[in-house]
This record gives sequence, structure tokens and C-alpha cells, in this order.
Amino acid sequence: MKVVGEQISLAALHFDRLFSGLEILGYKVPLMIVPEKLQQEIQLLCKKNKCERLARVRLSVSRGNGRVYDETDELQYLIECWPISESCNRLNENGYLIDIFPDARKSCDVFSSIKSANYLPYIMAARYAKENNLDDCLVMNVHERIAEASIANIFLVKNGKLTTPSTGEGCINGVMRRHLLEEYKAKETPVTIEDVLAADEIFLTNAVNGVRWVREFRNMKYDHHMASEIQDRLSKTIWC
Repeated sequence: MKVVGEQISLAALHFDRLFSGLEILGYKVPLMIVPEKLQQEIQLLCKKNKCERLARVRLSVSRGNGRVYDETDELQYLIECWPISESCNRLNENGYLIDIFPDARKSCDVFSSIKSANYLPYIMAARYAKENNLDDCLVMNVHERIAEASIANIFLVKNGKLTTPSTGEGCINGVMRRHLLEEYKAKETPVTIEDVLAADEIFLTNAVNGVRWVREFRNMKYDHHMASEIQDRLSKTIWC
């Protein structure tokens, strides 16, 4: 999550995703664990760590001692926070150079959209990007279509229209992704490598950085008109 001026950006979307994921995973959530309580604890921790003006927050949950079928085993959670740079509010000056991560394929099932600690393919994709002088890598699904990037969802712009893979394509149900789907009426559709090569713009999204525009994918180069417009609007609305 991103905290700006003591407030959690897009808090309702974050907590909706959290509790929906807990339900899918069969967690027993104590009655006292509600969004309002978690939000207050996040704000308090940011103040204690003196980063309430601009911070990145990670809220992790687990099944206590891990015995899934133990009736006494209830949800436990951990909140962490760190100060972050003002640059996360601005569009990246130099566009990203990206490619495909060749060594993993994401499944497309009821669990694939949940943001969990089971993120080995993303770690290896990020490592592959670093080793190959890339800014990020796209992760494919089992159908050989684009799911997302290593730490972000992907959006394409073609003839002024915005598209992104659906959660059925194996991507994480990103909070910034959901915000842009609502605000810009983007279309969810399968995305192939050919679609990426034919796009007018490509950008990556997550809750902390907002939008990061892609300059180059393989032999194609891209503009960033809509990416600039969206990041500017985020700065003037949810991050102000």
C-alpha cells in the first residue's frame, strides 16, 4: 500500500482485495479484524517510523502456526512500512526497456489473482531482467499469452483505447489496475506478444508507483501520452 499524508491511497480497494482473498483461501477472520482497525494500525506505525508523509506499507497475513485444519488456528498479521522517494509520484523520465521472461508460466485458476507470498516466478523474472539489462520482464501464462510484469500489471494503448489482461489470464488483481479499469473503462482481453508489438503505448501499473511507461519492447518503441495523462491525474487526485 502507499500512504500519502497519513492516508492510505485507494484504501477501499486494498481492503476489498485482502478480505476477498482471505475468503477464497478459507481463512477464519476474527470479528475484530476489520478494515478500520487495520487502517488505524497502519497509520500509527507510519507515525512511529516517521514516514507518514510518504510511505510504502506491506500487510502480510498467515494462519498462525500453519496447521490449516486446526480449529484453534486463527489469522495473524504483520504490518511493515518504509519511507519512499517523491519520484514514485512522477512518471519515469526514461521509459522502461522490457522483454519476456522465458522460464516460467503462470497458471490461470481461482488462486492466480491473489497477491500472496508465493512469488518465485516474479523474483526470477526480476532477476532475469537485471541480468539482461532490462527494467522489467513480462510473465506469460500457460496459454502463451501475457499475464503481467514481475511487479506490475500491464496496460496497452491502441488507437486511444486501453486494454489489459483479465484476472482469468493469470494476473494479480492489482489495486491500481482496478482503479484504472473503473476510471478509464479499460477493456479486459487476452493479450499476446503480437498485441504488445502492435500497441501505440505500453505501461505498467502498481499501487506505489502508479504508472511506469515502457519505451521499448524488442524492436518496437512506444509513446507515453496516455501514461503521462494518467500519472498526472493520479498526482492531482489520490496522491494530493
